[in-house]
Amino acid sequence: MTTLITWKSFACASLLASVGLGGCHQEKEHEEHEEVEARLIATSPLIKDTLVTRDYVCQIHSNRHIEVKALERGYLETVHVKEGQHVETGDLMFKILPLVYQADLKKAEAEAQAAKLEYENTRRLFENKVVSQTELALTKAKFERAEAEVNLAQAHLGFTELHAPFPGLSGRLELRQGSLVDEGELLTTLSDNSEMWVYFNVPEAEYLSYMSQAQPEDTKTVELMMANGQTFKHKGRINVIESEFNSETGTIPFRADFPNPESLLRHGETGNILMKTMVKGAMLIPQKATFEILDHHYVFVVDQDNVVEQKRILINEELEDLFIVGSGLKKDDKIIFEGLRHVRTGKEVEYEFEPPEEVIKSLKVKSE
Repeated sequence: MTTLITWKSFACASLLASVGLGGCHQEKEHEEHEEVEARLIATSPLIKDTLVTRDYVCQIHSNRHIEVKALERGYLETVHVKEGQHVETGDLMFKILPLVYQADLKKAEAEAQAAKLEYENTRRLFENKVVSQTELALTKAKFERAEAEVNLAQAHLGFTELHAPFPGLSGRLELRQGSLVDEGELLTTLSDNSEMWVYFNVPEAEYLSYMSQAQPEDTKTVELMMANGQTFKHKGRINVIESEFNSETGTIPFRADFPNPESLLRHGETGNILMKTMVKGAMLIPQKATFEILDHHYVFVVDQDNVVEQKRILINEELEDLFIVGSGLKKDDKIIFEGLRHVRTGKEVEYEFEPPEEVIKSLKVKSE
C-alpha cells in the first residue's frame, strides 16, 4: 500500500511540474510575441515631384461623322450600301428615281439650243447693221439665262445620286428601296473611324494646375480605358483644350486624338481617359501609416518628447501604396507606419526611424 501511494504521489508531482513548465514556456512565448508586435517604426513625409494619373469619363467620337440626307424629293430607286459597310470616297450610296429631273434637263437643253440659235442670228444681223446693239444684248442675255437653267437642271439631276464624300462606315439604313423620300430626309450616317476624337471634362482646379506648371512632354500622352476594363493598345495625345468653361459643371472640355487602325473604336462609345499630371513638391506618405475615423484620415505623430499625437490629414491624391497629403503634416514630422495598433495618444514610446526614401522604395511605388 505504501508503495502504491508513493508511486501515485510521484506521478502527480511530475504532471504538475510538466504543466507548470509548459505554462511558463507558453507565457514566455506570448511575451516575446508581444515584444515583436510592439516594435514601432516611424518615418517622415517625402517631398518629391510626382506624376499622378487621373481618370476622367470620356465620350468617343469619329473625327468625321455626318448624316447622309436626301437632296431631292422622290422615290428611292436603289440602295447601294449595307449597314456597317465600309465605303471609299466617291462610292455610290443611294439613287433617287431621276425621271422628272431628266425631263427638266432635256427641256432646259432644248430651250438653251433655241436661245443660242436666236443669239447667233441676231449677231449676224447686228454685224450687217440690221439690228441695234441693245437687241443683240437682249438675245445674248436670254441665251445665257437658258444655259444657267441647263446647269441648274444638271445639278438637280446630280442630286439624285448620293456618293460617299470620304472613306468610312455606313450606319443604320433609315429607308428602304422604293420609299418616298422628302428633301432633307435622313438616309444613313457615315463615320470616318481612322482617328478618334475623345472628349473629357477637366475640373477648373485641375485645369489651372495643368496649365500653370511646365508639364513634361509625356503628360500630353494619355491612355484610354475601354468599357470592358481593358486599356486601348494605342496611346492618344491631348491636342485641343476648348475655349470656354461650363458654368454649370465648372469643367472645361479637353480632346485627345487616338489612332484607330484596327477600327476597334466606334462613334458614340464611352470609356475613361487616364491622364498623367506632374505634381510639384508632393508630400508622400505610406497608406499603411494612416487610419480612418468617420471618413476622415489620421496618422500618429511622435513629438520631440517621444509622445504620440493623433493628427487629422487631408488626402489630395491616392497612388499605389501612397497618399499625397494636402494638409495636416509638416515635412519634419515623425509618423508611425509600423505597429499602429499598439499606439495610444499621449503615450510615450520608443521607435526606430527609417528614411522615407527607403520606406517608399520598399513599397515598390512607381513614381517619377
